[in-house]
Amino acid sequence: MNLVRRHSAFRLRRLILPALAAAYLGYFGFHAFHGTYGLIAAAEFAEEAAALEGELAELRADRGELERHVALLRPANLDPDMLDERARAALNMIGPNEVIILP
Repeated sequence: MNLVRRHSAFRLRRLILPALAAAYLGYFGFHAFHGTYGLIAAAEFAEEAAALEGELAELRADRGELERHVALLRPANLDPDMLDERARAALNMIGPNEVIILP
């Protein structure tokens, strides 16, 4: 009977290291997919980056438009119509015989 006990205890000892290795790999495998910087989070980061790139493109277009308006108001190439438009928009005034067409 002593031989049977030693043999079954020996089998359990041989399973400890593979069980610990499986737990270790399972832990890190789970976090490789679901962790803060895992594969699922990487896909979400890519979606967010695409959305932010679109927003950046819109902001650059707005900035280009504003820079074009500012360039027209510089003394070297002052456009009288643009000056008149900006003054009327800032003062919120129109003449008695003028028609305003809003964009």
